[in-house]
Amino acid sequence: MLLNDRVCVITGAASARGIGKATARLFAGQGARVAILDLDAGQAEEAARDIGPGHLGLACDVTDRAACAAAADEVVTRLGRIDVLVNNAGITQPLKIMEIGPENYDAVTDVNLRGTLYMSQAVIPAMRQQGSGAIVCMSSVSAQRGGGIFGGPHYSAAKGGVLGLAKAMARELGPDGVRVNAVTPGLIQTDITRGKLTPELKVEIARGIPLGRLGVADDVANACLFLASDLSTYITGAVIDVNGGMLIH
Repeated sequence: MLLNDRVCVITGAASARGIGKATARLFAGQGARVAILDLDAGQAEEAARDIGPGHLGLACDVTDRAACAAAADEVVTRLGRIDVLVNNAGITQPLKIMEIGPENYDAVTDVNLRGTLYMSQAVIPAMRQQGSGAIVCMSSVSAQRGGGIFGGPHYSAAKGGVLGLAKAMARELGPDGVRVNAVTPGLIQTDITRGKLTPELKVEIARGIPLGRLGVADDVANACLFLASDLSTYITGAVIDVNGGMLIH
């Protein structure tokens, strides 16, 4: 068991076909006690029940600093500690540069970037106190290649910010025994992409991927497990690409 008895917090993890839920299920299977955070308390609780007994589902708006702190406090109160945080919560919008309005920019950067900051700030005191911890930040291939298929330039900017934030946190928190790394998924088939990917589009996209297929949520979850576990004890400030070779750099 790679995560035996560890307490893992995963944001934005209630969606049935999402990366967060897949990560929660994988972590639970590796012995972790998982706290699923999402906007809707009922959906978070249902997702926690779905992955098995002993897990926790809590409502949390990651753009609200006080809500993040309250959620972290609740996890520590009920589960005793926080060993791992996966900053998974995110949204995207398929807009062109001149279509991006203030409300679009604020929505995308608030959830993806501000949410990563606020939730990390919420768990860092507990991790510092115990002298250990692992934070995994979800970025995107869009941050590396400058745009994606379903994400606009503001999404690329927000996810690029996540990469910079993760590296800066890794440098600052290393002396405290807290590791911070990032994952950059390529095109992953989740609830976000459902309905947008026609069979023809899937074939076209797969032609540009050396491994010849689109990704699934478990592909990203496996990378998160590696970064959350002791398999990566000497890795911090790193970026792991999970894109099938869509971007090789």
